[in-house]
Amino acid sequence: MAATRPPPTTPEQASGGPRGADGRPNAVDFPVADRTGLRAEPSRTCVGCRGMDSWSALLRVVAATDGDAGGQPPVTLRPDPRHRMPGRGAWLHPTPDCFELAVRRKAFGRALRLQAAVDVSAVARHLGVQHP
Repeated sequence: MAATRPPPTTPEQASGGPRGADGRPNAVDFPVADRTGLRAEPSRTCVGCRGMDSWSALLRVVAATDGDAGGQPPVTLRPDPRHRMPGRGAWLHPTPDCFELAVRRKAFGRALRLQAAVDVSAVARHLGVQHP
């Protein structure tokens, strides 16, 4: 005889899991770093310190251009903490030290294969770093 599930005892179990105010299932927005080694996770290289780490421990940075500017549009770097924005990404430890190393070595331009100068002010604001 096949085993059957016991009947649900809480409203969350009866509805298939916890629900938000809008009635949709709750979900985790940000990936959780698994440093236990129990789960295989892709690794990426930080453009600042050149150290390898799991992708969930690094901040992804993408290049965005302003289409309104004439001629060569300025390139702005945008932080992508959810790892969902389209385009090529550069990976960075979310620390001021790695950010400063990457800026000093001009690593963002190389990693993102950009010819133009990049504006890193949005990433600096995201990390809480004072940048000129």
